[in-house]
Amino acid sequence: MLLVGALITLQSRVNASLAGQLGDGLRAGALAAVVSFGSGLVLLSAVVLSHPRRRAGLRRVLDALRDPADGADRPRLRPVHLLGGLGGAFFVASQGIAVGVIGVALFIVAFTAGQSVASLVVDHVGLGPGGHEPVSRPRAVAALFAVAAVTVKVLGDLDGSHLGLSLLLASLALVAGCLQAVQQAFNGKISAVGGPLVTTWNNFLVGTSALLVLLLVSFLAPGHVDGFPSQWWYYVGGVLGIGFIAISAVAVQIHGVLVLGLCSIAGQVVAAEVIEVLDPSVDVSWLGLLGGLLAVVGVVVALATRRRT
Repeated sequence: MLLVGALITLQSRVNASLAGQLGDGLRAGALAAVVSFGSGLVLLSAVVLSHPRRRAGLRRVLDALRDPADGADRPRLRPVHLLGGLGGAFFVASQGIAVGVIGVALFIVAFTAGQSVASLVVDHVGLGPGGHEPVSRPRAVAALFAVAAVTVKVLGDLDGSHLGLSLLLASLALVAGCLQAVQQAFNGKISAVGGPLVTTWNNFLVGTSALLVLLLVSFLAPGHVDGFPSQWWYYVGGVLGIGFIAISAVAVQIHGVLVLGLCSIAGQVVAAEVIEVLDPSVDVSWLGLLGGLLAVVGVVVALATRRRT
């Protein structure tokens, strides 16, 4: 689950860099998102559709949508559960649009803040495969630790001269974080029926379809595309997405949405710190180290709460 967070941070950096290389405006961000999701969809289609066991998982998902489970009045899965990929599409699109302007650190603080709060709500209303998990005081404290961790890390990063634009793009990341919590809950339900790879394939199919629509709409907005970069690492965003979606689809069934979210937040903070250390143009501050420590404390509190209940 820590690896999930590290992959999310790395994907944010890669997709934002790809958008910057492609051009400018919404068009470049949308095209970068289509490249990221589309490449993942092609790879996953080859893996899922060519394997009898994976195709059987697809059939189980379709059966769960049609047939009642154990005499229940409604199916084990509802059509809305298949739409988790929309959250992933929104997240990847926001990476290409926002990270190049406000930076990966501020993007992550807004994203993880939304993810932390929404995870509490998602568990409380029972959207995840584990059913209803009430908001206890320790769980709320753990979420606050996570929000405090990423807030401390990017303290003072808002640019006063472009405050309105920064807040708007940070709000975009905040909504992406909220949708991420819902996506993880829906993915857990599908994974319990069809398996993690089938779940991930469904996410990429739905997400790529939505991003293609966004790309078409982007031609109505200002912007331009200059061309595709030649370096291979600009195109690994889809593979990174496959990794963190598949891991999340399994982990959410065991630990719940909140614990998965908190662990991934810790991974995001640590990975962001490593990226900054490796970047000679960035000075690592003590606030960043303190933020990483707070994130780890939040994870420990959440896991301890999980064991007691």
